[in-house]
Amino acid sequence: MPITSEQRAAIEKVINVITNTTAPGRGRRNVSTIFMSLVDRNEWPEYFEIIPEPRCLNNIKAFLEKNRYRDCLDVYTDLALVFWNALFYNEEGSQITHDAETLKKVLEAEWKRHTVLPTPRSTSPPPQSAQKVHKTAAPPPSTVKPTAPTTTTTTKIPAPPKSAPAAAPIASSSKITRQVSPEIEVDVSGMSPEPEGHSDDPAAKLRMEGVGQRDSVSEEIVTQLERSLPRWPGFVEQGWWEEGNQAVYTTIVHAIKSHKDVIGNRLASSLEEIPEVANWPTSTSTAPLSLKIIENRVRSNEYATSQEFDKEMIRLFEKARRWHEPCTESYGNILLLQRFYQALTSSNPPSGPPYSSTTNFASLRAGPGNVKPVHGDGEGVAGVTNHRVITREKKFVDEVHYKGWTVKLADWLHLSNPDDPTRPIIAQVFRCWISEEESKKGQVGITVSWYYRPEQTYHPPNRVFWEGEVFKTSHFAEHPLADIIEKIACQFTARHIRGRPRAPFWWPGFPLYVCDSRYNDRDRIFVRIKNWNSCIPEEVRKSDEFMPIYPFERAVYPSRLASPFLTTGKKKLKGPGGLLEQSEPAEVETTNADGTGRKSRRALGDAGHSKSLTFNALQNHATLSAQQHVQQTPGNTAQTVHTYQQQQAPTPSSKPALDRTVLTAAGGPALGNNVHVQKLPPETTRHFDRDPKTNEVLWFSSPPVNAAPAPTPRHSLAYLHFLAKKRKSDCQSDEGGDDSSPSKKNRFLAPPTVLETLAAVIEKEKAST
Repeated sequence: MPITSEQRAAIEKVINVITNTTAPGRGRRNVSTIFMSLVDRNEWPEYFEIIPEPRCLNNIKAFLEKNRYRDCLDVYTDLALVFWNALFYNEEGSQITHDAETLKKVLEAEWKRHTVLPTPRSTSPPPQSAQKVHKTAAPPPSTVKPTAPTTTTTTKIPAPPKSAPAAAPIASSSKITRQVSPEIEVDVSGMSPEPEGHSDDPAAKLRMEGVGQRDSVSEEIVTQLERSLPRWPGFVEQGWWEEGNQAVYTTIVHAIKSHKDVIGNRLASSLEEIPEVANWPTSTSTAPLSLKIIENRVRSNEYATSQEFDKEMIRLFEKARRWHEPCTESYGNILLLQRFYQALTSSNPPSGPPYSSTTNFASLRAGPGNVKPVHGDGEGVAGVTNHRVITREKKFVDEVHYKGWTVKLADWLHLSNPDDPTRPIIAQVFRCWISEEESKKGQVGITVSWYYRPEQTYHPPNRVFWEGEVFKTSHFAEHPLADIIEKIACQFTARHIRGRPRAPFWWPGFPLYVCDSRYNDRDRIFVRIKNWNSCIPEEVRKSDEFMPIYPFERAVYPSRLASPFLTTGKKKLKGPGGLLEQSEPAEVETTNADGTGRKSRRALGDAGHSKSLTFNALQNHATLSAQQHVQQTPGNTAQTVHTYQQQQAPTPSSKPALDRTVLTAAGGPALGNNVHVQKLPPETTRHFDRDPKTNEVLWFSSPPVNAAPAPTPRHSLAYLHFLAKKRKSDCQSDEGGDDSSPSKKNRFLAPPTVLETLAAVIEKEKAST
């Protein structure tokens, strides 16, 4: 039978309990982390040969969200398979096996707690499990390495529990459940995660300290706010391709569909696996769209102009970016194909077929982490970036348009990365220009400041990162418009913990990053930023309109993640950054608000003050409550009165403003000092809609009433009768009525003038003669 809404809610609660289960001991390790995603088929082909039905928690959540299940017991079977597969594949007594046993017991207990869910058929392995297929409960032969990946893992391997979430910093606001493709190529030969608190590895101990996920209350606060924000209106009408024709459309679609990488993998498979109808929460369009649909429309000559074809291709890439998890291989394939498409539709397309590029079709020769430091000597490609904005032979403009994007000063962008398409360059626009050089005359471009990801920096093993954290650098680069992937947003820590950017600076579902420090790639040190104005273009430093926020109910800190390089195995995360040896406390220069430098003694790459903050919801609720203590009066000395005062701007009018607050509507002034006002707690307010401008809970004095509208004022029948009689009487008198009528009796007749009298006499004499 179909899954009802009550059963669906119960299943989601069961999965939520499983994903939030933590191990006892120091660090509170999340047990379910390693079971979230499937291993890579190319890295572990023997796993897919041995396990007949691989399952992972992320895929189950995605299928449940898309209503793929028709029976509650099918969901239970898939959840049980996640842990039965782990028990079969991994060595008995390993940490992965211990975690699988723990979560299997949690699943069975939580499922029984919900009476709306049907009773499972059996607690033994399902018929499609490896135990039943191979007719044994023992691990596979020794040819398969013990402690190899379980059915699921974060990235491509079973990474240590605390480092797995840090594979790549991604925006916390775009948490759309979908199928995940792993991105880190790591191996675990001969190693398995050690039990909590029993590791002799100093790096592992440091990894467990200071790393933690955001609490569920904070997650609900963020989700509630983002759910109420306005949605992206779509692309604008400027900047589209204008030089195409039917033959070119066919060539482009064939080139995108058949393009392969250097080892022969067809990249368009990542486009073809996207469903035609987008039904996730942040989707921008529900109209069916896929590469096959576009190909059929090209064959049917349905595109009247090149702009129509260009819009549908860019919408397809935008849809694919939202579907695939950032920093995965499939996500990188989408970004590479988009850059390839933008190169084909540019004024200088690449030569082919076959098409090939050593820079993934990006315009620059190297990306973040692989360029030479702008100050001093060092490794890397020289001549790619500068330490300042180059102004010669350029005509600066206020904004530029490309593929439906309007790019202005201080906008944040994803740009094509020539080294790694899975990790686009994070940059802020400092100038928009039109080139006046002879060789590039008329070319439109932008000058941006690069921001580095954690995996593009060198840092100690104990460095802790915010989720989605990036770092300001001194690199300025010039990009043509064809390098633009999409618009994004980045907040500095002080605002990121207080709210989300207002439109049009950010839209729900778009990538969002947080910046807390600068990174010096020459000395490989981090410097906490205190003067945020020094990091943005001068033109917007004093503007109050630059990236305002929708505030949270209280401060919400991002999750703290370990270094993305803290993974076990023979293969490590491909840089271009890396780990430094643990260093002693050193003098690190910190930028003050006045621009001067102050040297503090702490370890390079230390987590910093902000990342060691803890937040108590109850204590902060007390400090954030808008309450004011009223002085005690002689008549009421034993009472403490709390009143809410709303700040109002002074007005020149002498007439007092009308108080329309909830307190006044409830009769507060009439109660005098005998009133007690208490602010609604966040646990209550997060369930109600808010005003997008004031962020206050929408309040109404009474529920809506279905009543007929009050009739407008009308004339009485007596008055209308009087008017009718008067108009009728006037009409009769104008037509020459009886002289005895009242209107004629009361009429005054003026005597004739002298001329009229003489004229009448003359006429009378003429008539007589």
